[in-house]
Amino acid sequence: MQDRLLERIRAALPQDVSVREVTMFGGRAFMVNEKLAVSAGRDGKLLVHVCPEDQAELLRREEASQAEMGEGRSMGTGWVSVDEFIVADDEILEFWLKTALDYNRTLTN
Repeated sequence: MQDRLLERIRAALPQDVSVREVTMFGGRAFMVNEKLAVSAGRDGKLLVHVCPEDQAELLRREEASQAEMGEGRSMGTGWVSVDEFIVADDEILEFWLKTALDYNRTLTN
């Protein structure tokens, strides 16, 4: 599950940004311009770093839920988890990658 998601993320990320992969959050994180954008979990779920101001609206999407660092331990505002079965859809994966990258561009070093 995770391997296929990793391949899809690698293929979808733009070539004109600096990308580094790091093992963290129980998965493989993609650092874009040295800031975490998304992470593919071992369970196939996608962890997405989003604009905190947009989070409430994003959580209304059926595939999204508040990201947790363990049962009942919220990662806080700005972190969304996307269901592994839903993220299998290319359009949905593209939506979440674009959302993460749009926010990533606003972050300063």
